Amino acid sequence: MKPIWIVDDDQSIRFVLEKALLREGLPTRSFTNPREVLAALEVATEADGPQILVSDIRMPGGSGLDLLEKVKARLPGLPVIIMTAFSDLDSAVSAFQGGAFEYLPKPFDLHKATDLIRRAVEESQREEVAEERMAAAPEMLGQAPAMQDVFRAIGRLSQSMVTVMITGESGSGKELVARALHKHSPRANGPFIAINTAAIPKDLLESELFGHERGAFTGAQTLRRGRFEQADGGTLFLDEIGDMPFDLQTRLLRVLSDGHFYRVGGHNAVKANVRVIAATHQDLEQRVKEGSFREDLFHRLNVIRLRLPALRERREDVFMLTRHFLQQSAKQLGVEPKRISEAALQQLSLFSFPGNVRQLENICHWLTVMAPAQVVEPKDLPPEVLGSTPEWKPGLPLAEKIEPARPAWSDQAAQPAATAAYLSEAAVVPATPAQAAVDSGKPALAPWESGLEAEALALLVSGRSDVWDVLTRRFESRLIQTALANTHGRRIEAALKLGIGRNTITRKIQELHLE
Repeated sequence: MKPIWIVDDDQSIRFVLEKALLREGLPTRSFTNPREVLAALEVATEADGPQILVSDIRMPGGSGLDLLEKVKARLPGLPVIIMTAFSDLDSAVSAFQGGAFEYLPKPFDLHKATDLIRRAVEESQREEVAEERMAAAPEMLGQAPAMQDVFRAIGRLSQSMVTVMITGESGSGKELVARALHKHSPRANGPFIAINTAAIPKDLLESELFGHERGAFTGAQTLRRGRFEQADGGTLFLDEIGDMPFDLQTRLLRVLSDGHFYRVGGHNAVKANVRVIAATHQDLEQRVKEGSFREDLFHRLNVIRLRLPALRERREDVFMLTRHFLQQSAKQLGVEPKRISEAALQQLSLFSFPGNVRQLENICHWLTVMAPAQVVEPKDLPPEVLGSTPEWKPGLPLAEKIEPARPAWSDQAAQPAATAAYLSEAAVVPATPAQAAVDSGKPALAPWESGLEAEALALLVSGRSDVWDVLTRRFESRLIQTALANTHGRRIEAALKLGIGRNTITRKIQELHLE
């Protein structure tokens, strides 16, 4: 692990922090003024650079705020904690505007100081992992099983020229899927042209799609190539196809049938070498029954149907997407990226997201501008999130509040045979742990071990990627609470009985919110 850099002209402060952090297993490196820090950064490598920086605000060799500005210019993701006397609190508040992680008022409680530093270290490590994932991330993000099904479908369709229909709620990312299908197809070097048929007035849509000849109507002073011609050799994405006027559906069907069309006012057929990908949030089968969508066009478009899950069906992706959008928003606005705490992420993941991924992206823009501190806490989330989600309690795992995401298939009969078989086998539970031991030849499990095994299996099957953290927190919380009850709240005695240190149990009580 990289060291914590401590900057203070007061030797006693450096000494106390060094010893406290050493007891916590955290390496340190100390400096007496900002000049030494900047000189060390010049020669520091990735391995021996700072994990976090803890700096005094007033030093003979320079200001901690000036150091913050220079360090952030070089290492924008580095958490910086500013130590300040009470008389400097106004300066400390301004430090947040420069991207400080937190401020530590002097004189400080040593346990609180080490807890704050450890929290900054954990946040730094999480951000490092997130940045590594973002660097390797494709144009679409998603770890949920439903999204993995979508990725596999894109892979299977990568060398195909077949027409694809993408269905899904508004804001779920249908155009991203269409772009991915184009990017990984033999037409990748050709144009990708997108048009939202619901956003263009009926009188103009025909000209938008097929173009017009000069003089075809009032205002048509020049020949105009439509979207089909613009997409020649590439892909045409027709978004919200369910809203296309009925008479234009007939013209579209003709193009899909033989690849020819006429510009508005034209007499010569134009050949279109175009792959069509359509998308809709509507139930096209129902619109066919109602007579508002042509059945023959529906079957022509519905060669391969790809269903994109709503964000509430892939809640485990909220964490990755949130961090990605916060980074993206900060880059667009030219500001320091906001970090988001684990509690805020958990609270956000409880939201139903009626606007899906697009709404999450907008929330991240809002947080980048409106969140008061550099680290977003639950109280900083927008009103629509706080007003419609239950408060997340650290002691209660997310899995107990959120139903497991449904798979990408909507019909049980359409489930893959292997998955159906796995679910059937998982549903068969031996009558007793002893019987299970006899059947498997393994030692019998205690009742609590059987319960742990069942809980772990339920979380794993749900597609979560934080099972270790969830169960560890629950185990540690229950163990510490039981020990404290046994010792009538005496922490030192409870720590002795558990075989852990006094500092460890104090830190765990604060981390797990057991006060």
